[in-house]
Amino acid sequence: MMKKMKALLTEEQGQGMTEYGLVLGVIAIGVVGVLITFRGKIEELFTKATTAVTNAGN
Repeated sequence: MMKKMKALLTEEQGQGMTEYGLVLGVIAIGVVGVLITFRGKIEELFTKATTAVTNAGN
């Protein structure tokens, strides 16, 4: 197990995967931040869309 960990840390492929993981983490944090910031507007948008679809069916 330790050999695999050492190999992963020294291989370039492991480094690349780590970098992609970090980038993905930063993007995820950004998306969560945007969703929290615009939560009210997003809820309003979905409410309007739901109302429009419901009224169109009647």
